[in-house]
Amino acid sequence: MDIIFWILLIGIAASLSLLAAGHALLWKRDPRSALGWSLVSLVLPLAGPLLYWSMGINRISRRARRWQESGRRLAGTGSFQSYPQERPLLPLPRECSHLRELRSLADRVVVSPLTAGNSLVPLHNGDHAYPAMLEAIAGARHSIHLSSYIFDGDAAGRRFIDALRDAAGRGVEVRVIVDGLGEKYSFPTARRLLRGSGAEVERFLPMRQGGRLNLRNHRKILLVDGKTGFTGGMNIGGRHMVERPETSAPVADLHFLVRGPVVADLQRVFLEDWFFVTGRLLDDERYFPCLEPVGTALARVIGDGPDKEFRKLHWILMGALSCAISRVRIMTPYFIPDRALISAMATTAMRGVEVSLMLPSHNNLPYVHWASRSYLWELLQCGIRIYYQPPPFAHTKLFLVDGLWSLIGSANLDPRSLRLNFELNMEVYDCEFTAQLEGHFVELLSRARETTLEEMDGRPLPEKLRDGAAKLLSPYL
Repeated sequence: MDIIFWILLIGIAASLSLLAAGHALLWKRDPRSALGWSLVSLVLPLAGPLLYWSMGINRISRRARRWQESGRRLAGTGSFQSYPQERPLLPLPRECSHLRELRSLADRVVVSPLTAGNSLVPLHNGDHAYPAMLEAIAGARHSIHLSSYIFDGDAAGRRFIDALRDAAGRGVEVRVIVDGLGEKYSFPTARRLLRGSGAEVERFLPMRQGGRLNLRNHRKILLVDGKTGFTGGMNIGGRHMVERPETSAPVADLHFLVRGPVVADLQRVFLEDWFFVTGRLLDDERYFPCLEPVGTALARVIGDGPDKEFRKLHWILMGALSCAISRVRIMTPYFIPDRALISAMATTAMRGVEVSLMLPSHNNLPYVHWASRSYLWELLQCGIRIYYQPPPFAHTKLFLVDGLWSLIGSANLDPRSLRLNFELNMEVYDCEFTAQLEGHFVELLSRARETTLEEMDGRPLPEKLRDGAAKLLSPYL
């Protein structure tokens, strides 16, 4: 009996090892990952396959894809009224002609079309963004749609809560989506404070539904009457009040007032998320009013997430780097690039393009700061200039190319934003708008500290080991 038991055990272990190794060979796109997991599965009987099945399979993307296939997410299928069936091929401005391949790439991987006649106004911190948003809410006539990763119940948050309550009281349809994890940042929650107001408040993936740390809705959208939009990287809370701080650790950021035809695509993104969290499809034409041209910007909404077939944002970033001919300016609070992005940035710099990267000197997530440092020496070797800006903590995300093209929105340059969460960005072709953002970047440069290759090489050995260890965890940060 002992011999039979051991034969069965060895047979089961060998089968599991072969099954796990075969699965890795079939489904892992990165050959290094496929080789590593195959070896782990074959060399460590039972333990290897267990590690692979628990850590090596991307269940996040698979779960999100199942939502799309089941119809739980619309994924830009054109189910909403007024979605353009024919997309006119808008010509780029003459000065942007060298970016036509970037535009072709976005045309192929993004459902939303590039639209003309838009206006975008940068709003600095909550000091300037919140009054504009509250004024828009106060003037709402029929609908307010708000989506935020974090909606605090502090003093700043309560100003929004009071405004939303007043709007619902005068008959405006008020719908609010707060991420199920993001709402845990505050007590009492905005959902609790809005209870009984007439506003509909829903959570995106409540933590009681599996307690997922990933698959979060990181988008920030405010839409009023389907005509006026706000988006960017700013949550709702006193932490974003910088000129008149409401916390001991203020957070600087940019938000954007958006008007013009592109607002309809912001509306579609919100209503897709509303359908996901409620099962109710709102496609009434009153949510899509006629939007006349109000500006000169060509703009496109880029909604990305793990339920999409392509890693849209990642591909667009790579395309932007490959098309740049004079300068690329990048600002992000969290910088954990993959190998492809590092190679693209390095190649761009080595062919003579000025590439500047600005990071916060004091990160609110120290382990992300440590992991970021382990990548910098490689970029510095290739001629990329890297700057650290002093407090307050900078939460701004900007990607600017040649003073002509801008990428703004909610996504950071890290695996969580580019692979695991639902994000909302906008690409904008407009030299005047990009010049405003470049002016902001240059103004921050005057106060920033440039880091050097010598500084990175001169780190004490314990710091290098710490940073290297944090880098090992970078796919999960």
